[in-house]
Amino acid sequence: MAAPAKFLFDLDFGPSAPVKTEVPTVPLADHERALAEAEMRGYKNGMAAAEVQARTEAERRTAAAFERIAVGLAGLDGRLTGIQQRLEAEAVEVAVEVARKLASALIAREPLGEIAALAEGCFRELLAAPHVVVRVHESLYAEAKDRLQEIARSRGFEGRLVVMGENDLAVGDCRIEWADGGLVRERATIEAAISDAVDRYVAIRRGGEH
Repeated sequence: MAAPAKFLFDLDFGPSAPVKTEVPTVPLADHERALAEAEMRGYKNGMAAAEVQARTEAERRTAAAFERIAVGLAGLDGRLTGIQQRLEAEAVEVAVEVARKLASALIAREPLGEIAALAEGCFRELLAAPHVVVRVHESLYAEAKDRLQEIARSRGFEGRLVVMGENDLAVGDCRIEWADGGLVRERATIEAAISDAVDRYVAIRRGGEH
């Protein structure tokens, strides 16, 4: 049987002596430097966040401004289109009125001009026709007879040319007739057709209804 352990009285079971714990310390300069760096990082982070927010706000305002500009330009384009169409319509009306006055002046100065040009084209196509009758205003009869006969000869027309003066024709108008056809130049009819076409065009450009 093992012998019991002996109790040693040299062991001290009283409270232990306090253990000294050293608290680490930071030099003041290092502390101030770390604090300054932390403040700088905070400042930079705050500035970056502010810049992002400002940029986002600026982009939002810019987008809104562009949208308002686009809306304004669309409205302006519509108004300009309307103005352009109105000016085009007015320009056509002015051009027609000027042309009408010029036509009157040209007819007054050269009443046989258009008649001669029309007859010349007919003689070129009617070389084999047995006869052609040209009716003009009676005041132009004598001059028209000589001039048209000269044109017929120069174009090789060998048929019979008859020139007649009529009271019911306006100066500058004429009727050309042959065996199986004929044509009429009436300024009033031409002007009516032009006026109708112009009226329809103007109504469309001004947004009206025909």
